[in-house]
Parts: sequence; C-alpha cells; structure tokens
Amino acid sequence: MTDDSNDKVRLSDAEWRERLTPEQYHVTREAGTEPPFSGDYEVAPVRGTFRCIGCDAPLFRNDDKFASHCGWPSFDRPLEDAAVEEHFDTSHGMRRVEVTCRRCDAHLGHVFPDGPAETTGLRYCINSVALRFVPDEHTTA
Repeated sequence: MTDDSNDKVRLSDAEWRERLTPEQYHVTREAGTEPPFSGDYEVAPVRGTFRCIGCDAPLFRNDDKFASHCGWPSFDRPLEDAAVEEHFDTSHGMRRVEVTCRRCDAHLGHVFPDGPAETTGLRYCINSVALRFVPDEHTTA
C-alpha cells in the first residue's frame, strides 16, 4: 500500500482479515451493517476528519455531520466528491444507493435523499466501524 490517497488499495482477503477486526471486516468487506446506536461516532465534540478504517483515506468532515437520530453517523456530504463512490443497491429487497470508499472499495453505508434541506438534502448514513476519527489540532466544534 502506498501513501498516495489516489492509488487503489488492493489486498487479499487474508490481508484484510489481518488488518481489520471481525466487525470491521464484516461491515467493510461483506457489506454488513453495525447495530443502530452502537457506534462510537454518533456525536464527536471536536472538529476533525473521519477517515476510512481500511485505507485511511479522508472521507467526511465532522463539520458536515448532523444529528439524524437514525442510529448511525450521518453527514450531508463527503469531504470531496472523489472520496466516495455510489452504487445502486437492491440487496435485502430494498432500493438504495450504497456508499463505498473510492480508494479501497470498503462498504461504508448508504446515502438517502432525506438530509437537511438547507444544505444538500442528502443523508450519508455511515457505519461508525468503517471510520476512524482524527481530530484537528487545537480545535473544538
């Protein structure tokens, strides 16, 4: 793996299993979902960036997170459009849009059109186990 955030990260299944906890592996590599209200990042009191647990790519800013009360961290936009990819998802008998990390293809969650109307109108509903929060130095929200 390189440090260039534009390079695709490709690891074997065994390498992913070694790098990730069983829950992280299930969510990011098998498109699983953590239980609602179980995550560590429902509310983060400081400014910072949420990064991919698999490849450390920057994905979302804490400033773009909002309280959706859905049980998972919710953001109204990714850090950059190039940070994530969106895919049509018909699993579990639903029609949704899956969100994955552009760099390592980790399943992150889904995006829905029921976010804050005053910003993007989108709700990126993301599994907290797919993220790692890195606070900005010397700042608070």
